[in-house]
Amino acid sequence: MGDHADPSLFQPLTLPCGAVLKNRIAKSAMSDSLGDGRGNPTDPQVRLYERWANGGVAVSIIGEVQGDPHFAEKPGNLVLRHDSDMGQFRKLADAGAADGAQLWLQLGHAGAMAHPQISTPKGPSALDLPGLTCEALSLDEVRALPAAFAHTASLAKDLGFAGVQVHAAHGFLLSQFLSPLFNMREDAYGGSIDGRMRLLLEVIDAIRAAVGPAFPVAVKLNSSDRLKGGFMPTDALAVIATLDNSTIDLIDISGGTYFPGAQSASDSIGRGPYFLDFAQQARSKTSKPLMATGGFKTFEEAEVALANGAVDMVGLARALVLDPALPNAWRATKSGGPAFPKFTDPPEGGITAWYSMRLTDIGEDRATDEPRDLATAVADYDRRDRARAELWNARFSS
Repeated sequence: MGDHADPSLFQPLTLPCGAVLKNRIAKSAMSDSLGDGRGNPTDPQVRLYERWANGGVAVSIIGEVQGDPHFAEKPGNLVLRHDSDMGQFRKLADAGAADGAQLWLQLGHAGAMAHPQISTPKGPSALDLPGLTCEALSLDEVRALPAAFAHTASLAKDLGFAGVQVHAAHGFLLSQFLSPLFNMREDAYGGSIDGRMRLLLEVIDAIRAAVGPAFPVAVKLNSSDRLKGGFMPTDALAVIATLDNSTIDLIDISGGTYFPGAQSASDSIGRGPYFLDFAQQARSKTSKPLMATGGFKTFEEAEVALANGAVDMVGLARALVLDPALPNAWRATKSGGPAFPKFTDPPEGGITAWYSMRLTDIGEDRATDEPRDLATAVADYDRRDRARAELWNARFSS
């Protein structure tokens, strides 16, 4: 980490592609649900990423940016394709680059878990389960995916975004291909972990060919999908060992899935960062920079994780929703963290809705220290999604 006065958390990190991150704090990808319902950025979303940049992060990652609107996660997602509002996307890229920060787009495709009200769920294999029904992607559709991801990445680069992250976690499409619970294919994209990771590797190769050698390309990977018989840590370590020979610049380790009824990692009742033990195992499989996302609440937790070499970057999500200027505060005080709200018997998805609505408040410069009522947040979130679904379908239904 070097013999500097600054803690490990505030040392720069040079990625394999040559790009330099000014410190080791990332605003990890969240579905901020701040698109306009037609796939374009809104002014509050622009302001939100400006506030995070001004608050001291090295990089922010916008979650679930779709190249294809027919497999979206939510009607607040962004859609980046030929007919997007390029001026508004450039405005977003500029705002997220304030104060030496970088803004990356997470390239998303929800696959089997595409939002049914606005999408056509399709996954590696056909499924008919309570709360989850989808068709199987044809072989031709699978083979077309790497070029589609690469096209979105190329547009991101052209618009001034500083990097991209390939989303292969949390039960979305590339994660589904990795998991034997979702992927029962009998062609080259199924079977052993070598077959199940084939699409991810092809996507990475296509993106790198499209954006060139000097543009950051990261991947978000589950340590486990936390489902019995699903993607296990042994599989994840095999993927990481293979990624060591790829052109990836950063591996962001997370876990859990949004499979209906499953507990997400972000709603865990455990204490402390979630994935550091797995990150230590991953160290033996790769020399790529590692980042862990999930459970970091205090300066001390983040600093220890970096100082002991478990990870090279710390990914923060909800902590930065509670305090967008947390990195600057940590640099000044070298201690502490935000006060996290406590919820009693929240409904499924309720905590996510609460944090999503707080993101809206931050983007509109009206966030306060008073916790929003959970029931009100859930109602507002659902009402907004219904309104945006109508806008989405009016634009993309054809």
